[in-house]
Amino acid sequence: MKKSTSKLLALFAALALIAAACGSDSETVDSAAADDTGEAEASAGAGGLPGEGISLNMGRANWSTGYVHAQILHDLTEELGYDVASPDLLEFAPDLGYQTMASGEMDFWANSWYPGHLSWWEGDLPDGTTVGDNLQRVEGSGLPAAGLQGLLITRSWAEENGIGTIEDINDNPDLIAELDTDGNGLGEIFGCPEDWTCDDIIASQIVFGGWDNIEQVQAGYDAMFADFLTRVNAEEPAIMYTWAPTQYLAQAIPGENVLWLSQEAVLDDSNPLEREGGESYSQINSDGSLGFTALGADTCTQGPDGCQTGWIGADIEVTVNADAFADNPAALALFAAFNPPIIDVAILDQQRAAGDGSQADVERLAAEWIADNRDLADEWVAAGLAAG
Repeated sequence: MKKSTSKLLALFAALALIAAACGSDSETVDSAAADDTGEAEASAGAGGLPGEGISLNMGRANWSTGYVHAQILHDLTEELGYDVASPDLLEFAPDLGYQTMASGEMDFWANSWYPGHLSWWEGDLPDGTTVGDNLQRVEGSGLPAAGLQGLLITRSWAEENGIGTIEDINDNPDLIAELDTDGNGLGEIFGCPEDWTCDDIIASQIVFGGWDNIEQVQAGYDAMFADFLTRVNAEEPAIMYTWAPTQYLAQAIPGENVLWLSQEAVLDDSNPLEREGGESYSQINSDGSLGFTALGADTCTQGPDGCQTGWIGADIEVTVNADAFADNPAALALFAAFNPPIIDVAILDQQRAAGDGSQADVERLAAEWIADNRDLADEWVAAGLAAG
């Protein structure tokens, strides 16, 4: 396990450098951060905390890998004086999450994955507005460009068959047959549960890329991952979508038992399935570059142009109900400053997965991280205090 953890940390260290280099090309919410944390706290002490008397409903997405990350933001928001409901009380898939936020029943969450989640902004509400008309994206918050996504493949199977891309599999009937467990003639890849957005992106990629011999399997993610890992450890053919930062990569370890699977076709904004907001599924970066290409041959299969995961580095950001935060500059400034290290997020998720699965354990991990990183947390809180 020590060797596996070491490799995982090395992977996330590389991703952290990439995320820092890419950053976010959008404007962040303005915040006048204090020059000194003590000065900001003294000023707040004289007039009270900016959030005193204000209650906020925080929610979270229904993937457990984001629980601790969200809880940290919850706790820091309370340090500004806000009374913040526990995020586990409002847990949703993105489709309902953004609708609930737009309706005002949920005020904010830390689990947006952009640009893909922008597709949910297109929905119409009974009052004639769209979901997005009622939301505000806190750009640059959270983990800008840090959401690595892609398909993992059993390493031994890929190497034994000289697989460079998913197109190599789609074009080879023998390889497709090895992935076809139900006998319908289509090779299966474990994808995403319905309404996670990544399921829509994968469905669009299949059509866009002409992978007509491949289909996406959808079920509960943990159940699919357990099946995938069993096959991988038995060195049997298997392909599955996953993402980082997450503890899943401490078990399916790129470069050890799996590799990221390269692809040639990178989805653009043509919206091949004509889904509402499907233009946002594009995996072309703002500078025109395609997908994510920074992984080497030690962790990724190599296509004609090297590694191409086919997914951009997503921005994991905070989104808020615009009306709820119209008069809460302190919270918005905190959210804009909030940027935990990607390695820490990955480690926290490993620790969560090793725990008892309770909300109390999530709260413990968040509190311990804040205590161990008090200087960094104080910088973020100071930004909120100065703006409030």
